[in-house]
Amino acid sequence: MTSHARHASSASSRDAFTFDDPSDAPDSTDEALLRALAVTFAEVGFTVDGVESRLGAEAADALHRDLLEPASFALSREPDDALAALIRLFVLAEPVEVGDVPALEELLAARLVERLPRVAPGDASGEELADELVTALVDVRPYASEGVNGDVEMWVASDLGGVQLGRDRPLRRDHVVGIGPATTLLAQLTPREPVARALDLGVGMGVQTMHLLAHTRHVVATDISERALAFAKFNLLLNAAALGIAPGGLDDRVSLRLGNMLEPVAGEQFDLFVSNPPFVITPRREGEEGSDQYTYRDGGKPGDSIVEGLVRELGTVLAPGGVACMLGNWEVREGDATWHSRIETWPAGDVDLWVVQREDATPVEYADMWLKDAAENAELSSWQHAFRRYLQDFASRDVERIGMGMFFLRRTHEGAVGGPLRRFEHLTHALGHPLAEHIRDGFEAITWLRGLDDAELFDEPLIVAGDVTEERHSRPGDEDPSIIMLRQGAGFRRTMSMSTELTGFVSVCDGELVGSQIVTAIASLVDVEEEALRESLVPDVRELVALGFLAPRWR
Repeated sequence: MTSHARHASSASSRDAFTFDDPSDAPDSTDEALLRALAVTFAEVGFTVDGVESRLGAEAADALHRDLLEPASFALSREPDDALAALIRLFVLAEPVEVGDVPALEELLAARLVERLPRVAPGDASGEELADELVTALVDVRPYASEGVNGDVEMWVASDLGGVQLGRDRPLRRDHVVGIGPATTLLAQLTPREPVARALDLGVGMGVQTMHLLAHTRHVVATDISERALAFAKFNLLLNAAALGIAPGGLDDRVSLRLGNMLEPVAGEQFDLFVSNPPFVITPRREGEEGSDQYTYRDGGKPGDSIVEGLVRELGTVLAPGGVACMLGNWEVREGDATWHSRIETWPAGDVDLWVVQREDATPVEYADMWLKDAAENAELSSWQHAFRRYLQDFASRDVERIGMGMFFLRRTHEGAVGGPLRRFEHLTHALGHPLAEHIRDGFEAITWLRGLDDAELFDEPLIVAGDVTEERHSRPGDEDPSIIMLRQGAGFRRTMSMSTELTGFVSVCDGELVGSQIVTAIASLVDVEEEALRESLVPDVRELVALGFLAPRWR
């Protein structure tokens, strides 16, 4: 790991934001031992496919929804073996007999498990019985991902979650969260073209960096939590063979840095940025210390200033053409014209910004969501006090709703034609993941369109994207449709309403005719002035290309 002294902010600055204890995180000092553990996991069948085969698809799928009982029931129907022992230990957090645990000494040495002496029931003396149990100190999950040689099996360690610990036990403040919906979403959003340098801000247990290593020469991974960095290092070394990390060569591929937000990379530039930052809007209070915050979700700043600060500053660390993908929450306040009125003012003038709002919540809904997240609703009086603090905090800024979604940014090249992209979409329907290719294509389309004036655009042959279909709706007995729509079957799955003229234009975009030829034909057919028709179609055609309904023939 890169030294803390070189990359961390000052101790006083850091102490104001965080509190964590890496002393009981998994031990990554013995690389050979970790490689041996990975071999054992694979041989036992502790893999994504192996777990599903043992539990059944339904019980395995239930684990992603924090439902453990179906898996426990499935295991109870057959005699236990080494695979069952690992599932019980690391997924269900159940104690397991010492003799059933494979590679026990290695697991103990890596601080993944501990011995739990068994005591005779009702024995007041506490005398231990001879046979011992083993219990997990952390969660370890199989994870399938792309590696240097194609798709590979890996394993990811994180802190035990609320379901495993029991709903009546709040998470520790320095909790290192495991693989969840946000983790997989961000991985599916991130473009996977080869790049030289990438930044993973808020590395957590390290999954995004594991993905990045498949197509990035060097990754800088930062976090404000020493405990998170310890987990990330452990997971990278546990999966070193799959990730193409040579023995003793972690620093050649990854720089793990301790520090707050963009401080550890000041003055550096990256081709790709990914982050699931601590964006949860949390009420602040006077005298608050780092030990009062959940480091995995709370950046220690008021309101949505964590997300705002990143959007404002990302241009300083993105290389020209560099892309950023991140998740975030933001406030919509009384008097805002739209849900994105404030966001529009955040990015620099040389940064494209594209935001997709997936859902929004009232202050009451938001407070309830995050108090439940860390099991802070287990005790009535403290839950009531915390809930009131949330509502008072939102009221102090006249917050009406909280938006939740995805941010895509790109730093434009010097001399780029036209103003920066400002695209804001509210899409609540199911999207066609992965979206990475569609995000890349969207930015490429914007770059292409910037280089063309209207006449040049209509001198290009366009084609309809392969996933696009047309829908027509009419009332019974009507000769013509009253509504015509284009629908994307993949990616963002947008719909776009069409005029008759625009429908006619799109219907003959087959890559053979250029736009000006199509306009001439339509103008003649409907008996309108050609130039006026072209001018009316220009903004819609540009929009169809920008959103991926139409594409240049050469793509």
